[in-house]
Amino acid sequence: MKQFALRPRFWIAGAMSIALFAVGTLGIGSVALGQDQSAATAKDVIFARKLLMGHIGENMDDLDIMVETNKFDVPHGAMHADVISVLLLSFPHLFPPASNEWKPGVDKDPGTDTFASPDIWTRYADFYKRNADASKTAYNASRARNAEEFKKYAIELRAACDGCHAAYQKKD
Repeated sequence: MKQFALRPRFWIAGAMSIALFAVGTLGIGSVALGQDQSAATAKDVIFARKLLMGHIGENMDDLDIMVETNKFDVPHGAMHADVISVLLLSFPHLFPPASNEWKPGVDKDPGTDTFASPDIWTRYADFYKRNADASKTAYNASRARNAEEFKKYAIELRAACDGCHAAYQKKD
């Protein structure tokens, strides 16, 4: 049992590494260049948040499968939920105003162009709160004591993710 207790720390460390890489690329990296804010371009920050969201999605896939099949491995799911919680705390910080590059009706490169709605920047407090609330839900899932409790939080987390995407992600 003690060996398992170290595993969530490994996942948290991995999530923090990803978050720190993203923040370092955009923030701390610029400190090393003498506060040259132009070092991190809008495309850099868009790419960093796409990476972060990709990792959230990969971890969320396991939770979704457990809910869909009604087969729960709570310790395994808890590790994924813990990672999601940490990443969601970092995510809203990857939306500086200069990265608001949405243009309707333009062919977009899914690797470098943004699908973030301009509403993020006009309703940032709501966007930030949604991320914080979803992070708390993921954290609660990571601390679930049984499958029933875990399922409840996993379903709430999926709803939170879908609601945020509906409000703040453009597809066209």
